[in-house]
Amino acid sequence: MFSWLFRDEAGTAADLYVDLGTANTLIAARGKGIILNEPSLIAYQQTSPGKKRVIAVGNDAKEKLANNPGSIFAQKPIRDGVIADFETTEIMLTHFLSKPGVKSAFSRPRVVVSLPYGATEVEKKAVIQSCKGAGAKDVFLIDEPMAAAIGSSLNVKGALGNMIIDIGGGTTEVAVIALADIVYCEAARVGGHRIDDAIIDYFKRYKRLIISDQTAEMLKVTVGTAVPKKDIRTTTAQGRDADTGMVKTVEVSSEDVGLAMNSCLQEIINAVHRALEHTPPELVSDIIENGVVLAGGGALIRDFDLRIQNEVRLPVRVAEEPLTAIAKGGEAVLSDPELLDKIQLEV
Repeated sequence: MFSWLFRDEAGTAADLYVDLGTANTLIAARGKGIILNEPSLIAYQQTSPGKKRVIAVGNDAKEKLANNPGSIFAQKPIRDGVIADFETTEIMLTHFLSKPGVKSAFSRPRVVVSLPYGATEVEKKAVIQSCKGAGAKDVFLIDEPMAAAIGSSLNVKGALGNMIIDIGGGTTEVAVIALADIVYCEAARVGGHRIDDAIIDYFKRYKRLIISDQTAEMLKVTVGTAVPKKDIRTTTAQGRDADTGMVKTVEVSSEDVGLAMNSCLQEIINAVHRALEHTPPELVSDIIENGVVLAGGGALIRDFDLRIQNEVRLPVRVAEEPLTAIAKGGEAVLSDPELLDKIQLEV
């Protein structure tokens, strides 16, 4: 590859960065930071068997679904970080790229998109086609763990090894990076949505309470913990009694939520162990010295850094802005054609 292919007169690599997340889509513009952060969601009505009409996207879709739960349906076109439905992804991307704050920046943008590590050729081509169908002039692909590492201020170009744990909505990726290359990456199909599902299952099984996805996420964010016995907190949650069907409000402890999340969090820790087992010894010594960085929404689970540190015996810190680390990394690449040249994925 040749870096001059990506460089214009101003010495830039691209115009927009798109993070197609399972939960949210973020768009960053060169020199402007994050200019869009909306749910990866469409709302539609069934017009006839097998046919649907999209009526809202992103924030608008979330609002419409909240106000009209009976007649409007939801679809998430991104699953586990990759395109699950090509047609609706293109509709969603076209909507986001044509929003006034995005379109006014660049009419035919050159776009960088991050994908989960190990994305297939079919998945890569689907992203490129969706972006071009939505109006992009050129599309460059990079790995999500690399973007997360750059956005977490790790020196990815250096020879010393760094480990990043990126806990997204659909997947968790544990990557070891050196010399602008992913030396090893261990992916686990567990993220924020699996954790929410585990909380729902726990309360139905052990508390005989049926709670919504939104309530599960609220419990995870407000009282969720990776160390259930430590610093127990309480809150209230509303749901339906599994036996009577009646609505009821109960007091919920952080211990219950922590126990509900435990198996999912252990899967992530097991992935860290496997990644370390496959990492060259000289890079492991770098990681022991530099520590491990947590990014993504899951990094905000209370005391998860402490639990990983205790179980893996390595220093662990949370990225400065874990929710937007990937987008910040993608934005940094837009002004660095040399780095894009090194980390761009071949299609």
